[in-house]
Amino acid sequence: MQQPIPSGYSARTTANHIVQNIDLKGKIIIVTGGSSGLGLESAKALAAAGAKVIVPARNVSKASQALAGIPNVELYPEEMDLSNSETIEAFGRWFQSRHDKLDILINSAGVMAIPLARDDRGNEMQISANYLGHYHLINNLLPQLKKANGARVVTLSSRAHWYSAFNFDDPNFVHSPYDKWLAYGQAKTADALLSVAVDELFKPDNIRAFTVHPGSIVTGLSHALSEDELAAFGAIKANGERGYEQYDNERKTISEGAATIVWCAVSPQLNGYGGVYCENCDIAPLHTDDSMTVGVKGWAVDQAAARRLWEETPRLFQ
Repeated sequence: MQQPIPSGYSARTTANHIVQNIDLKGKIIIVTGGSSGLGLESAKALAAAGAKVIVPARNVSKASQALAGIPNVELYPEEMDLSNSETIEAFGRWFQSRHDKLDILINSAGVMAIPLARDDRGNEMQISANYLGHYHLINNLLPQLKKANGARVVTLSSRAHWYSAFNFDDPNFVHSPYDKWLAYGQAKTADALLSVAVDELFKPDNIRAFTVHPGSIVTGLSHALSEDELAAFGAIKANGERGYEQYDNERKTISEGAATIVWCAVSPQLNGYGGVYCENCDIAPLHTDDSMTVGVKGWAVDQAAARRLWEETPRLFQ
């Protein structure tokens, strides 16, 4: 399935361009991480196309300021912390009491390359916030996704999935030394496997799932990185600001990064597709050669690993 279409879009396509001729009136969309960075840009574009966009957030006060005045966007009034399953379940109950369907779920929230931390149940924080929280959220919202009769689930991964396959033996770094980039890479591989599993399991319910690599975008996600680390990635401008001087197929503006998210969420070009990893507003090729600068590793789209992770998640994590 990892065969480019091609779509006709490019790395320079913006989120607003994707929805230019798409009417989303009557659609209900949830965007985690929808109050900042790529999630916020995606929420704005989808709401502008007429959708009702609901944003749960960990910091309600900060999110309220970011979303103030944006038409068609509603902030969930309580805290939802993806590393806390009780808050996820509370959000699920709140949503189900107000909406009988969910057309699109965008799993955009996450953390990146942070020092070792664990959630209240002892799970390593990057796998908890990036993967485990969205796994629980999907399970809580399955009835509404099924009722949409054509729902899509879009989950953000990253080029960092190249760093690590999923470690079924020690996913929480209990027995092995913690490496923040291996932990992030594993979490992003898990996110890609989540899409593969959801698509395989719930395709009979007309739910299709997609994974997105948005590109390298300098947002608040990089808050844990030092100036030296960002400089090594070329993400410090000559004037000392965080960001890029030039853009290419990998380095993007926020609106360009959000384009693939929105494309996976709403584009009719993906009708009949699912379980695929996408970048630059197209289905990405398999990364089979170290000289390749694009693509998805086979371990992130492996159906057997995806099914195993879905089934073993309750055992692997507290």
